[in-house]
Amino acid sequence: MDEFHKPVLLAEALHYLKCSKGNKIVDCTIGGAGHAVEIIQMLGSKGTLLGLDLDNEALNVAKKVLAPFSQQITLLNENFADLDTVLKENEIGLVDGIFFDLGISSHQIEKAERGFSFQKNGPLDMRMNTGQAFKASDVVNKYSEEELKKVLRNFGEERYAKKISREIVKKREKKALESTEELKELIKNIVGEGKKEKINPATRTFQAIRIEVNKELENLKKGLNKAVECVKKGGRIVVISYHSLEDRIVKKTFKELERGCICPSDFPKCFCGKSPSVKVLTKKPVRPGEEEIRVNPRARSAKLRAVEKII
Repeated sequence: MDEFHKPVLLAEALHYLKCSKGNKIVDCTIGGAGHAVEIIQMLGSKGTLLGLDLDNEALNVAKKVLAPFSQQITLLNENFADLDTVLKENEIGLVDGIFFDLGISSHQIEKAERGFSFQKNGPLDMRMNTGQAFKASDVVNKYSEEELKKVLRNFGEERYAKKISREIVKKREKKALESTEELKELIKNIVGEGKKEKINPATRTFQAIRIEVNKELENLKKGLNKAVECVKKGGRIVVISYHSLEDRIVKKTFKELERGCICPSDFPKCFCGKSPSVKVLTKKPVRPGEEEIRVNPRARSAKLRAVEKII
């Protein structure tokens, strides 16, 4: 269905979005439209779908997949961090549901020239939006040792951040690092083959650099708060994340929005005047079952969280 990747937690996402005939839904990360093609069918002939993605290749695939529903869809090369502006500029108004699937697609990983994967040799790129100038090679070859260490620790939770950063700086003094293979080998020489770990030793560093290049966590924080502003009362926001850094942000943001009041706990009464704006529908994250993981191993780390707007 989706040459970008198999839609993860599809039935669960549709359940929590609770789409009805005639609804207006936003898919903030439309990818190859794996989730979107199912969503649009639930909306009926009067429903509409706005699909956003930073990757123009993804939008081209989505356009083909959603061709039978072309009169009901709008596809835009936009950042979900600007969701409120995008809706205003397209005169869409408040919507009934907003969906985020934060996973990097199989298509992006498998195209060596995109530079996302250590499994395929390619340039150090990692840009979701190929029109963006800043890329992975800029992080690797221009960041100071201290800046690199901070990126690897904060975004990759890499315990060898100091050693890897030091070795990168040492190597690039002789020659700039240009390929994913060079970076992978450098990490392997420091960390080893990773026999005691379930993941490749390069995984955390590549994740960290990708997050830095695309400002993923910063955009996620903005996008979630914009989504709450843009959904109607009774509307829902559903998010599928794939690593602990993303899930932590989603969980914390939803918890704060459900709590409302931001006054210190020792205050005798509320002075901030903030009311709860959402109800959390998933007290614990929804995880894929064993069968889905068997069929689609990339689903194993997925976590779904959902809220409903209450004001």
